[in-house]
Amino acid sequence: MIRIIMVALTVVLFLIFSVPLLGILGMRDKKDPEGAQFKSLHIVQGVFRFILKLAGVTYEVQGLENIPMDRAVLYVGNHRSYFDILVGYVTVPGLTGFVAKKEMLKIPLLRDWMHRVNCLFLDRVNIKEGLKAILEGIEKVKSGISIWIFPEGTRNENEDMTELLPFHEGSLKIAQKSGCPVIPVAITGTSRIFEDHLPFIKPSHVVIRYGEPIDLKELPQEAKKFPGAYTRDVISGMLKDMAEGQE
Repeated sequence: MIRIIMVALTVVLFLIFSVPLLGILGMRDKKDPEGAQFKSLHIVQGVFRFILKLAGVTYEVQGLENIPMDRAVLYVGNHRSYFDILVGYVTVPGLTGFVAKKEMLKIPLLRDWMHRVNCLFLDRVNIKEGLKAILEGIEKVKSGISIWIFPEGTRNENEDMTELLPFHEGSLKIAQKSGCPVIPVAITGTSRIFEDHLPFIKPSHVVIRYGEPIDLKELPQEAKKFPGAYTRDVISGMLKDMAEGQE
């Protein structure tokens, strides 16, 4: 129980005492927008690393060489835990925003930091508002900011981590419309931190693997019709390979 208390306290104290910092970053935005974005990302990464350390989490990163350094990408990952986001943010090599549910906008200060690190807020009920988020994501990618999305739409609770939920085909629209590569991401071990034994946080070893880029325009004709299903199969295959390697 001590770990969950320490993690919760860290989040609350950071949000409260970072209010002046948000103001400083807002002022820097006017003179150096890109510098302010990188500073915001580095601050959030530092807090997330501290939280992972408090939780007793170790992590291994595989496949960083598969991420292009000269352009933005769409990261597409499996989703089993809130800690997927923490591990994702501390391992990406450049500016990256996550796609979050619009309900997160109701949380003061947290939403401000999410805006600062280029998060998008997706309305899964209102199609028109959801389209706005996708269009915003396309513009961010074109400006050099990568986007990370979990196409399962919710946390997958299947016992077999290789059994992914169906991917929402619209989730890959950002890559289809911007022409950016898709980086499939497979994550294991995050649900063992928290979700498998609520409300306790327990140490876990997490492995995150970045797969080879997928150019949606180069897919076979049949796969082009359902790029979400194609990417799902790629990630499922990555998870199976990782599971075999851990045996």
